[in-house]
Amino acid sequence: MHGVRRVRQTAEALAAKKLREQSKITEYLALNEEVLSKKASDDWSREAYDLTTRVLQINPEFYTVWNYRRNILLHGIFPKCSPTEINDLLTEELSMTTAALKMHPKVYWIWNHRRWCLENVPDGPGTDTEGDINGWRKSYWDKELFVDEKMLDADARNFHAWSYRRYILAGMPVAKPETAELAYTTRKIESNFSNFSAWHQRTKILSSLWGSGRLDYSKSKEEEFELVRNAMYTDPNDQSVWMYHRWLIGDGEDKEVLDREIIVIQELLDEQPDSKWCMESLVHYKRLLLQRHSSLVDAEVANDCRRLLDELRGLDPARRRRYEDIEKRL
Repeated sequence: MHGVRRVRQTAEALAAKKLREQSKITEYLALNEEVLSKKASDDWSREAYDLTTRVLQINPEFYTVWNYRRNILLHGIFPKCSPTEINDLLTEELSMTTAALKMHPKVYWIWNHRRWCLENVPDGPGTDTEGDINGWRKSYWDKELFVDEKMLDADARNFHAWSYRRYILAGMPVAKPETAELAYTTRKIESNFSNFSAWHQRTKILSSLWGSGRLDYSKSKEEEFELVRNAMYTDPNDQSVWMYHRWLIGDGEDKEVLDREIIVIQELLDEQPDSKWCMESLVHYKRLLLQRHSSLVDAEVANDCRRLLDELRGLDPARRRRYEDIEKRL
């Protein structure tokens, strides 16, 4: 930090630090050896379970130990427990992984273990043949959605949290309205347009709503174009915004929409003459015009593409070959 005097460590202090670090490594390696030895002998004891806790607190990416931990629960601990006791153990597992996620929010194996916990929730009180909507399962899934939202509050672009969210929403005993989830993605996007995962989530929800006829396709799609245009003008260099715009355009069957959006992007390029994404998108959409509506466009469209590709080669030389390949296919 500026203005803070750096204290030079003595040789003795450095040696002591190195010794402490070596001691931790030695302890960790001994723990690993002990756990893997128990795993090799199919030890499903509580002692083995506790050892996996110690290892995973140090190294949550040790997926072999996560697998072993689940086998201990399934083969050694759960068979001796009542449904209530299993419920309590799974609650402890989720608490343990919640603590781990605070330190390691992007470790896949922690998220994977939470999924396993949910999939092993026993039948609870008030169960019925309709899926136990009044028992433990509903409580678990509702809490998981809450935890996931807290994780996304901390990091709105955490891919793992968004993936887990889709898993939760798909498996909830009482489904959350998709319109509510659409509103959630709107809040996340409006707070930060540079959120690829939120845009991606939006494509999934809208595809479902449009496909089922639960949302007016024409009206809502125009609203989406308005949303993404605002994002484009706010940050024309954000790739996630342009990818969403391309998803809205689709395969270019609607020439009127193509023409309109080309005008919008050209206006933005006039304001931001060095915008690579404006140029790339104009090339992409003009190529769609040539491919889908060739009888309605003139040769000048192809010339525009060549001019833009030439500018892109100068602006983005690392992808020069790619732009040359595109030009060859015009």
